[in-house]
Amino acid sequence: MANHRRKTPTLKSLSKRQWIRIIAVVAAIAMLAGAAVVSRNFYQQSQQTTPVTAFSATDSGTAAASRGGARGSLGEDTSYVTVKINGKSRTVLGTDFTDVKSVLEQGDIVLDPSDQVSPSLTTKVTESTVITIERAGATLDTSDTDIPFNTVKKETSALPKGTEKVQQEGKVGTMETTSLVTRAGGKIVESNVFASWVKTAPTDKIVLVGTGSTSSSSSSTASSSSSLGTTVPASEMQSWAHDYLIANGYTENDFTAAVYIINHESGWNPRATNPSSGAYGLPQALPGSKMASAGADWATNYQTQFKWFVGYCNSRYGGITGAYNHWLSAHSY
Repeated sequence: MANHRRKTPTLKSLSKRQWIRIIAVVAAIAMLAGAAVVSRNFYQQSQQTTPVTAFSATDSGTAAASRGGARGSLGEDTSYVTVKINGKSRTVLGTDFTDVKSVLEQGDIVLDPSDQVSPSLTTKVTESTVITIERAGATLDTSDTDIPFNTVKKETSALPKGTEKVQQEGKVGTMETTSLVTRAGGKIVESNVFASWVKTAPTDKIVLVGTGSTSSSSSSTASSSSSLGTTVPASEMQSWAHDYLIANGYTENDFTAAVYIINHESGWNPRATNPSSGAYGLPQALPGSKMASAGADWATNYQTQFKWFVGYCNSRYGGITGAYNHWLSAHSY
């Protein structure tokens, strides 16, 4: 006689398909529970808005990993936190972030007494934290300034000695600067640079200088030398950098390579701040406080920043020209 009673399933009797369904249901429940916890924590943090007292954000001496943009080249200890000031976002990179205040310090962001910060300065942060700063009476103004181009002279035996020929015309670059401006009675009473970056890099003017005999063929104007050429400094800053390199045993090639990299990275603006990465200064160090190893005045002194740049190129690429060759292929260094 057939037994029509429903059998109670056991773990051993479950089919492979039934096991897959059970596992999928358990995983979905776990994901929903985790999402609820994250949403609750984010909501609790986002409700805190606190007026704060002004403080200097340049006291931090925290070191970071290398200057590169990807996490692999930055090191596992580097963190990313987004700071939004009056609706304008910027990424701050650094190490040992503990709370909101530590992020602002490493990002060199100085607060005014009337600023509203959310979440509060003592709130713990993660890479998902978005710090919002509202500055009353301030607007974000964006302006463009020129980056001068350099003249590079390259010797070639394809031209008779004593003659010169322009191989490439120079073109100024563009530096875009966004400032947080406070006005009263139609007049600017305060202006703080929020971000300043190379919108368009300058194009070098290249002049070929002949070294050949008068009977040399002039049909070819390509340089026969592998030299990067001799770069004419375009500013007082560049003149100092040139003299510093030559006095320390470097070559004209090294100076030309340095000018090219810094022209593209910061336009020789010691306060250049990339809004996307938070890179800072002439060499666009990530974060800027990493340059503290070259001097306590790293945030404002172009000489300290340039010395750090030279040391970085030496340690990572074996020299400035090595960094230059990497930049040409990767558009970063």
